[in-house]
Amino acid sequence: MAITDWPEEERPRERLLGHGAAVLSDAELLAIFLRVGVRGKSAVDLARDLIAHFGSLSRLFNAPLPEFKAFHGMGEAKFAQLQAVLEMARRALDETLRSRDVLGSPGAVRDWLRLKLAHLPHEVFMVLLLDAQNQLIEARELFRGTLTQTSVYPREVVKLALAHNAAAVILAHNHPSGVMEASRADELLTNALKQALALVDVRVLDHFIVAGNATPLSFAERGLL
Repeated sequence: MAITDWPEEERPRERLLGHGAAVLSDAELLAIFLRVGVRGKSAVDLARDLIAHFGSLSRLFNAPLPEFKAFHGMGEAKFAQLQAVLEMARRALDETLRSRDVLGSPGAVRDWLRLKLAHLPHEVFMVLLLDAQNQLIEARELFRGTLTQTSVYPREVVKLALAHNAAAVILAHNHPSGVMEASRADELLTNALKQALALVDVRVLDHFIVAGNATPLSFAERGLL
């Protein structure tokens, strides 16, 4: 049955307009983007199949073009549209971070980090440099490693903070394994960076771990700073 034949209160677009995007499932949100299905499948059915095939929205969004095109009903046009939507979301969140007190926008920080790091197959360590008003100066990917390990050098983080006259930093890295918990090595690294940066009067406000689509773990909230 086509979505247009559904009762109006069950159609994804009408539900979004009436109640907001948050009430929709992943498949319903994706269906609105797809707009139409394929023969024998509504847009919602196609969206469900896509998510099941790729395993998650994040993996779908970051699938390479050949893999994306291999799914029946998907092509270069849809791939380009999807990547454009994702990049607009990243830029909008980037503008939000740069225009506000970062500590006053914890949700925006988490959302931005998820968009940046959640999909990566390798481990990445990022530093968000903040001024005295806690506004974002720059976000820099500083180290990149293998699936399980990244070598982070405190002197490089200190050098970066001094070069940008940062008053504070937020640290972040991803766990490609999907395991959200902070390891002992993560805790030791955080303490080493905190001590090194304290020597040059730069505060470490938080350290986030990003793993999959879950809410990033905050060291500050866990009492690990």
